[in-house]
Amino acid sequence: MDSRTDALVIGGGATGTGIARDLARRGVDVTLVERDGLSSGTSGRSHGLLHSGARYAEADGPEAEACLEENRILRRIGGACVRETRGLFVQLADDEPAYFDAKRDACEDLGIETEVVDGDAAREAVPDLADDVDRAMWVPDGVVLPSRLSAANAADAREHGARIRTHAPVTDVTVEDGRVTSVALGGDADETVRPTYVVNATGPHAGRIADMVGATVEMRPTRGVMVSVEYDGLEPVLNRCREPDDGDIIVPHGGEVVLGTTSVSVDDPDDYEHAEWEITETVRECAAMLPPVATAPRVRTWWGVRPLYEPEEAARGGRGISRGFHLLDHTDDGVANCCSVVGGKLTTYRRMAEATADLVCDRLGVTADCTTADERLPGASEPARLDAFVREFDGQGPTDADLVGSESRD
Repeated sequence: MDSRTDALVIGGGATGTGIARDLARRGVDVTLVERDGLSSGTSGRSHGLLHSGARYAEADGPEAEACLEENRILRRIGGACVRETRGLFVQLADDEPAYFDAKRDACEDLGIETEVVDGDAAREAVPDLADDVDRAMWVPDGVVLPSRLSAANAADAREHGARIRTHAPVTDVTVEDGRVTSVALGGDADETVRPTYVVNATGPHAGRIADMVGATVEMRPTRGVMVSVEYDGLEPVLNRCREPDDGDIIVPHGGEVVLGTTSVSVDDPDDYEHAEWEITETVRECAAMLPPVATAPRVRTWWGVRPLYEPEEAARGGRGISRGFHLLDHTDDGVANCCSVVGGKLTTYRRMAEATADLVCDRLGVTADCTTADERLPGASEPARLDAFVREFDGQGPTDADLVGSESRD
């Protein structure tokens, strides 16, 4: 079976579904394809932090500002795709006070709301917090449920005319005279799509898809482990206030908390080691902030792979340095109707989608404006409806497996 589309979006994570939503709302004929269910890759295998920008404030002001703006937008449009938790950066006795001060000052300069409290006040808010917490800083972090977020974006795209194809891996690409002329899909789709423009939004797999179209995207994917343990009643996200390192974040999930994470380079984002030392190190380091997690029953463990862009990693270096996104127009590679979007964070998915949609619309001659920052996602105030979208698109990832569906069942 053959079909035609103005824009073919490859990749069904938050960015890909966000691009499809943005383009469809601008009147572009869109087809989105994903090799598995939605959010089965990086988006659905994260720790689910909704960044306030505080984590990057002293290292990368512009990226921190982008996180803060998108945090506020997602709270407006996302409804039950987001949990309002706040965040607490904690300084332990061995942590460098100057780092805490620099982060606080940078947050103040960027307009990120903070409140510094002493260790006793922090332990009143989080009674099990470590005894050697000297001081802490409240920031407007939150939690994202990526399964709901991706599914809601896809549902809105579909309501505006997009076609969503899950379990539809790209098996072949034909390029003629410097343009992608057809993309063959396998799996449940078994069709050939003839696009006017192609967007590669496949995260750590962007290099492989780029190779298929005759372009080059150099990726440096890294894996990170997340460990969910039983722990009830934690309200804020906990961040260790030090240079980013293994085991420096704890994300609340109702009766569980997610401990993260590590950063280890991988050659193949589909085939990599699941090392026990990463679990041990993550639990040990997180327990320095919240001691009970050291012996709490482990519920589940998963790894995610970050879609890091090699040229930026080589230029900047260092674990935890703030990373923006990169929109790569492959015209310079001799493929005039294709681009790739790589890097970025779950928090800034909508901004990535808007920039990509702007480029696509420019190439297609479409002049409509972006509306995704203003229009609420479908089902935003209806958890049961969001969860129905997740089931329909086979969109359940491990990040929020304990949360998605729970409100519907209550």
